[in-house]
Amino acid sequence: MKAILKRSKQFSILLLLLTANTIFAQKGPYFQNGEDPKPENAKWKLIKNMSDEFDGKKIDENKWQISGQGWIGRAPGLFQAENIKLDDGSLKITTKLLPKPITKNNKVFTHGGGYVGSKNGMTYGFYECEMKANKTFMSSTFWLINEGKGFEGCDKRTTELDIQESVGQITNPAEWMKNFDQSMNSNTHSRNIPEGCDYEKGSNKSGGLIGGKVYDDFHVYGVWWKSKDEVLFYLDGKLQGKVAPPADYDIEMYLRMVVETYNWNPVPEDGGMTGSEEDRTTTYNWVRSWTLDEK
Repeated sequence: MKAILKRSKQFSILLLLLTANTIFAQKGPYFQNGEDPKPENAKWKLIKNMSDEFDGKKIDENKWQISGQGWIGRAPGLFQAENIKLDDGSLKITTKLLPKPITKNNKVFTHGGGYVGSKNGMTYGFYECEMKANKTFMSSTFWLINEGKGFEGCDKRTTELDIQESVGQITNPAEWMKNFDQSMNSNTHSRNIPEGCDYEKGSNKSGGLIGGKVYDDFHVYGVWWKSKDEVLFYLDGKLQGKVAPPADYDIEMYLRMVVETYNWNPVPEDGGMTGSEEDRTTTYNWVRSWTLDEK
């Protein structure tokens, strides 16, 4: 019996070591052959404090904040940490209909969503995740934004880099929403420009069709934030488009994985939560952030 226990313990230790060695074994972002844009002799370097394979038993709150960081959600969708969990090597955010409406900040919330935000920020780099969307009218997203904290003057403006924004059920008949449940929907935003600052307000878009619904399967959504005036979007390792942001993108931004409600995709008459828990869940298998080492 002791010999069996010893062998079992040795196997467990070996498995743990193998797992630890493979968690961050990737040598660069996910690209199809010939799509890696890095210059010759350059290398991608993983930024561990903004990357996660989600193999643990609970969220690493040294990396991620899950209560909204002062943002409770856009009504009627309320961010709730209880809707976020790690399960089977993935991060899962599950939508739900609240047992009864909750009023906060003079707004009524009827649905639950979730927010996972990085505690660490970065500027130029490559950011990617492998995600499968939920099937509801609520969002499945992966994006970056600056926080404005500690900045003064013109740097208090907002820059937002949307890598993927999608919904599983379209409730808005507008033409621009036609393929929102089967596309990579990407955007560069510039807003909240302080008075007297010479920065343009606006949005410049990119995107591409997935070849199915966003909830049918996992896809890799990525962006190379190359410089202050060039952003390249990638879907499943293939370049989809290059965008010049409307204003300089040179302020540190933070990662966001958010399931929320949009006022332009309203709640359906049946509440939109008739599916199974799996149908109502956005799943992230991993998220990885990289810088380019050009030494």
